[in-house]
Amino acid sequence: MPLGSEDEIHSRAELVAFLRDLHQEFRTCGHGWENNTLDSFLEALAAWVHDSPGAYRNAGEQIPPDGDWTFLARALQAATVYE
Repeated sequence: MPLGSEDEIHSRAELVAFLRDLHQEFRTCGHGWENNTLDSFLEALAAWVHDSPGAYRNAGEQIPPDGDWTFLARALQAATVYE
């Protein structure tokens, strides 16, 4: 799954593939990312999630009402210790 296909994720397996692609992109050209440290990445992630209703509205879309926010939070927390 190429990066930029985040609108096409419909399963856990597709999310895993997307995350692996994102990781590979970071390994090859993360130096060019605006948020290329964990600190700035997490800050930007929090800011985007906070502002996401506006981002969706500006794109003429609605934020998904049935997103599993708990799953995302658990995944991010687990990544701090998971090997």
